[in-house]
Amino acid sequence: MHSRTVITCLTVSLIVLFFHPGSLIASGPDETKTATSVTRPPIVGVAHIGLNTDDMEAARKFYTGMLGFAEPFSLDKPGGGLKLTYFKVNDHQFVEIFPDLKEPKQDRLNHIAFETTDAEQLRLYLASRSVRVPEKLAAMQDGNRGFEILDPDGHLVEFVQFMPGSLHSLDFGKHLPDTRVSDHIIHVGVTVKDRAVADRFYHDILGFHDVWHGGMKDDRVDWVDMRVPDGTDWLEYMLNVNNPDVRTLGVMHHMALGVPSVKAGHDIVLKRGFKGEPPKIGRDGKWQLNLYDPNLTRVELMEPKPVQTPCCSPILP
Repeated sequence: MHSRTVITCLTVSLIVLFFHPGSLIASGPDETKTATSVTRPPIVGVAHIGLNTDDMEAARKFYTGMLGFAEPFSLDKPGGGLKLTYFKVNDHQFVEIFPDLKEPKQDRLNHIAFETTDAEQLRLYLASRSVRVPEKLAAMQDGNRGFEILDPDGHLVEFVQFMPGSLHSLDFGKHLPDTRVSDHIIHVGVTVKDRAVADRFYHDILGFHDVWHGGMKDDRVDWVDMRVPDGTDWLEYMLNVNNPDVRTLGVMHHMALGVPSVKAGHDIVLKRGFKGEPPKIGRDGKWQLNLYDPNLTRVELMEPKPVQTPCCSPILP
């Protein structure tokens, strides 16, 4: 849950090396085992998305007022001042907002995070697959266990294991108001320059798998939905994005909230002052509604099943 740091990511032959944004410590000899000697623990879903803002009150008004999420806790920096605040979607999923937007052209995406059942085993597993990981798991300020790496496109990716006594675990069953427009982040999206390179990390190493891909036209692929190996949530590759401006990045770096009825969700946000475009059926055949937070990050309401035949490829179960 740290602010994003820009670090070079190297590709060597068919092995992609990733760097921990803090210490840049390579895996030790006792951790660089054969790929089969350490099994990957479950990766069960999206844990959170971290976003940068330059107006915390405006962000709070959107995530609590428009989307109806509670704000159960926040963290301060060791030297004082707000580090981040949390908006709770469900017991295992949050939107984290950092007051770290310093320049108008800065990316609003801070990081994405996935939940694992064993952070230490996942760290060892990634080390065994030649992925640069932290030397050890450092204590997390919120009481959970986890670590961060950079993916092939330089996006900061966190893996978190919820621990007894953490801020999150102590809040289980609390701050889940009926005002929530959704109770589940079903996917997060990030820009990807090269699908094959991203697949070496997300598919070959982490075990994510393609459940649908499509594009603005039938003969091209602009989006790839990569489902986590041990759950139903997915990561969406946003392809063919060249020199994006801030608005385009906000569209691409997004989250999707699952709803049983987009029409019902639209009715709710209309009563709360929403003035955007009406719902539409996407190229995947699903009803969707696009909202934008005050810093232009897209928040998509999406139904779980298509109502029309998806373009380009079938949606796998």
